[in-house]
Amino acid sequence: MKRQTRRKQRKKKRPALQAARKQVNPTTVEEFFAMPERTQETLIGVANTVSKMRSDGDSLPKASRQFGVSRRDVMRWGRPALKKLKNGRYAAKAYDRLLRVVIVVSKREGLLEVATRDSRQASKAAKHSAAVHRYLETGDASALARFNGKHVIDAKGKRVALLTDLEELDQLDSAGVLSFESLYARSL
Repeated sequence: MKRQTRRKQRKKKRPALQAARKQVNPTTVEEFFAMPERTQETLIGVANTVSKMRSDGDSLPKASRQFGVSRRDVMRWGRPALKKLKNGRYAAKAYDRLLRVVIVVSKREGLLEVATRDSRQASKAAKHSAAVHRYLETGDASALARFNGKHVIDAKGKRVALLTDLEELDQLDSAGVLSFESLYARSL
């Protein structure tokens, strides 16, 4: 009789302990920056791992090793972005809602850190940054033309217009605002 009562008591305590340990993915930039720096680095590595799996078709272990993140961390923080295949392996979904902090060259604010919860928006911001970098390095503005009138939607649903005006880009570049290091400051 005593053994059964102890087992029932233990079972009642477990959900409370698990709820206390459960980690929740950040949904805003404030929540992200309120986390310890090591956790921020882990979240960035998890998002990069999922992106690498999606773009190159890499396996979970290979992609996670490349970004210095454990498989366990990827499963803990990035599970909503992954799907389990019939063979038991994991693959990245077509897009995900993991929080990413990206650097955007915007029309009104210039260089801006934007948190987005859509991998497609993060990809658009990265392609725009690459087009800006290409223009500043080579003078070729053909890649920037695709972003004329485009915007990125941040985590709060606010639209951030992308800068494509060549004169403004030249002014920001001559002021030293648009250096390669500043455009890619958040990548690992």
